[in-house]
Amino acid sequence: MFLAVGASYILRGMLFGLHTVDGISFAGVSLLFLAVALLAAYPPARRAMRVDPMVALRYE
Repeated sequence: MFLAVGASYILRGMLFGLHTVDGISFAGVSLLFLAVALLAAYPPARRAMRVDPMVALRYE
């Protein structure tokens, strides 16, 4: 959190129309990153759920 605030002060010239410490922007970007991470993790997790645990343990 502190690094993000520091980076926003450094990049304040590029933040058009935003305050340097805008809570809505920080929350929005955090939710966006969370959504991307969940979407990236879903296909491998779904594929792993299809494998029988005993078959996976015997393979090792």
